[in-house]
Amino acid sequence: MSKTPAFNPYLPSWEYIPDGEPYVFGDRVYVYGSHDFFNGYVFCMGDYMCWSAPVDDLGDWRCEGVIYGRCDDPMNKEGKMCLYAPDVTVGPDGRYYLYYVLDKVQVMSVAVCDTPAGKYEFYGYVHYPDGTRLGEREGDEPQFDPGVITEGENTYLYSGFCGKGDKGRTGSRAVVLDKDMLTVKSEPVTVIPGCEYSSGTGFEGHAFFEASSIRKVGEKYCLIYSSEVMHELCYALSDSPLEGFEYGGVLISNTDLHIDSYKPAKLPMAMGANNHGSIVMINDNWYIFYHRHTNGTWYSRQGCAERLELNADGSFTQAEMTSCGLNGGPLEGKGEYPAYLACNLFTPKHSLYLGEEGAPKIMQDGRDGDEETGYIGNITDGTTAGFKYFDCHNVSRVSVTTRGYAQGIYEVRTKWDGDSLGEIKVEFSNVWETYSSDISLPDGVNSVYLTFKGSGNSMLRSFTLE
Repeated sequence: MSKTPAFNPYLPSWEYIPDGEPYVFGDRVYVYGSHDFFNGYVFCMGDYMCWSAPVDDLGDWRCEGVIYGRCDDPMNKEGKMCLYAPDVTVGPDGRYYLYYVLDKVQVMSVAVCDTPAGKYEFYGYVHYPDGTRLGEREGDEPQFDPGVITEGENTYLYSGFCGKGDKGRTGSRAVVLDKDMLTVKSEPVTVIPGCEYSSGTGFEGHAFFEASSIRKVGEKYCLIYSSEVMHELCYALSDSPLEGFEYGGVLISNTDLHIDSYKPAKLPMAMGANNHGSIVMINDNWYIFYHRHTNGTWYSRQGCAERLELNADGSFTQAEMTSCGLNGGPLEGKGEYPAYLACNLFTPKHSLYLGEEGAPKIMQDGRDGDEETGYIGNITDGTTAGFKYFDCHNVSRVSVTTRGYAQGIYEVRTKWDGDSLGEIKVEFSNVWETYSSDISLPDGVNSVYLTFKGSGNSMLRSFTLE
């Protein structure tokens, strides 16, 4: 268990770092990602930030600050382009190399630093021996979402984006870089097919879309990627970094699709969209880092993480979305918990993708950068927020803190479709008010589901178990 309680999202509720690439360097885990804004109108509007935590206290995250600014690339001095999802690897010289793509070009940029989270400096562009930049030679596919791994003097670089209907992009593509970390010394090869080329490959229905990320799992190369349905992160395994990848399965879905342990496999429990992340081993346990969507848009994404089960045959079992994530087990079943920890959030429609008009959403007050605690807004009749998991003992009273022009009740359950254990009556209020009711929860590890029944539009800031 983490020394400091760990939640999902694992960073503060006002921080928006999606596309997380986690690495353990020394005694800390570092997460590199892109940087969304609250109320952002496009993806990746901010500078690259890095956060880290001690490997033995995964609830104690520290902001390392800006490690690379959006104007640091010579092609982006005026800041008109966004920094898309990056990745980091340690080169043969022991320095840290950050690979990234700007949103309006098709080449791969590289920055370098002597430490994991220091100030990275622009280093160059990935190029062929003749100086032509990768992505600009005839026949090249545009660079996008790098994944990198270094072994000895070779660095393997993976990249790609494959939209449906685009036969000009084949899948996740890989090249080998020389020890200078810039020069391509092998021809690009497609290692995982996109949907236009997946027939008969074993990747059908889960073909490559974007978000290449490479790791070693034992002696196997494990390529993590976002599939054609976007909300899921899948993986493929091979004995070689450049060929032979076979589909492994789904690691995580930000809708919990396919999970059948607590609900039907085809029932989404949150509204999803794109996904991006990777895996890391921390203290002999594997974790999957991914992101969720807030504010009812695609552009305000937050990092989450779950523990992964590695099976004896080398496969992974799909992780379930939870509120406790990196905690290493359930949260304590007493005290006040913020509503933004909801891992399930749905209406009676159970929509798979974002876009439902007036749908509930995790949001915050203020502007981007304001350290305002998140809450759930747009809660209307039938909306359910689910929180998992809590180790409960002698819980006999439940409270909710709400505001908004709404009147009705919050029903309390320990299963999304279970019987109501009790009701908490709430009233119209334009300030946060706390309402309570004597409600007993079973002893043991439980979920908490809160369903609003009534009129108007409610907001939920927190709930309390006593």
